[in-house]
Amino acid sequence: MPPPETPLTPDRVLEATEDVLRRYGPAKATVVDVARALGVSHGSVYRHFRTKAALREAVTERWLDQAHDELFRIARAKGPATDRLREWLSALFAAKRGKAGDDPELFATYLSLAGENSGTVARHIETMIGHLTRIVEGGIASGEFRTPDARTTARSLWSATAHFHDPVYAAEWSDPGVELAFADLVELLLNGLRA
Repeated sequence: MPPPETPLTPDRVLEATEDVLRRYGPAKATVVDVARALGVSHGSVYRHFRTKAALREAVTERWLDQAHDELFRIARAKGPATDRLREWLSALFAAKRGKAGDDPELFATYLSLAGENSGTVARHIETMIGHLTRIVEGGIASGEFRTPDARTTARSLWSATAHFHDPVYAAEWSDPGVELAFADLVELLLNGLRA
């Protein structure tokens, strides 16, 4: 008796899309390629994602969201805001650097897709700033941080640390001394926030 067929789910389609993008790149990957990789018709893929653009947006969102769980855990954790902010920024840098270094071709593909899906990227950034806002609010409440507006401070922290999470700088993340530069910047920012 043959094994039961695995149902086609959005997650399976996204996994196959990642493989197809890795193999062909964003310029050449098609929905037909994704369907072929899954052993289904392209109409079956379209039942889960109405257009090629929707599929590409979903795979971009999935890629960006992979870091959210750990960062959200850090943002919600108890303990000193100073420690949580340092840990959150370090985890973000490690995640971005890991993605760039572990699979540079796929990283370049996602950069291309992110350029096509600015709304998805904007939502990702707002989620990240929300995490930072939560940490800063905790620091204000505990008396650790002195700042008049947690959200504005969170946006400033995001911008100030861009060199360590914006993919534009990915080529520099393997430079000798990047860890020290990151640590120095984080300490400078924390010193500026301390009450």
